[in-house]
Amino acid sequence: MIRDLLAPPVAAVDLFDDPDGVMLFPEEEEHIARAVDKRRKEFTTGRHCARTALAELGFPPVPLLPGPKREPTWPEGVVGSITHCKGYRAAAAGRKSEVWTVGIDAEPNEPTPDGVLEAIAVPGELARMGDLRASGDKVAWDRLLFSAKETVYKAWFPLARTWLGFEDAEVTINPDDGTFTARILIEPPVVDGVVLDGFTGRWLAREGFVVTAIAVPAR
Repeated sequence: MIRDLLAPPVAAVDLFDDPDGVMLFPEEEEHIARAVDKRRKEFTTGRHCARTALAELGFPPVPLLPGPKREPTWPEGVVGSITHCKGYRAAAAGRKSEVWTVGIDAEPNEPTPDGVLEAIAVPGELARMGDLRASGDKVAWDRLLFSAKETVYKAWFPLARTWLGFEDAEVTINPDDGTFTARILIEPPVVDGVVLDGFTGRWLAREGFVVTAIAVPAR
């Protein structure tokens, strides 16, 4: 599914199960030595997807350890993102010379628990939720909003290196063409001479999941 949202020069890989025989690097094994089985499977298959994406770009397999905010650390010259939820794992990567940043997220296509929407949405997003729900019931629009916001953060952090809360970005979902936009509500940083004040992304709902992605071409 993730390949339907991201085109070359981004390499994208996904899996709906956890294949047997996938090996981690010793450094990665040390990181998850005390993890429960669920977390181990998510981590292992996510790294497998990421290394497969890197191979498509011509990079050799390397350890992909979490950074200070749990973000995966990529080889020099690479940007990327990893996501996982029950029944789905995916990764996307691109060369920095071709892609400025990448963010992806996947969630089950089902409503969020009570109170989550109110906790993550800003007033404009809440106001639009009624129209989104009226446009069709095959998409859990509140879950899609959550996924889009997660993707915005994943695209934001490698560039700004600062926290971006749910309340710090306003997402507008287009139910007709599978796109969304994000407007940054805090003082935007200037990154490589560019004011980082928003993103445009794509979304889809399929196979019981909602998936969102952002890929910004290199400046």
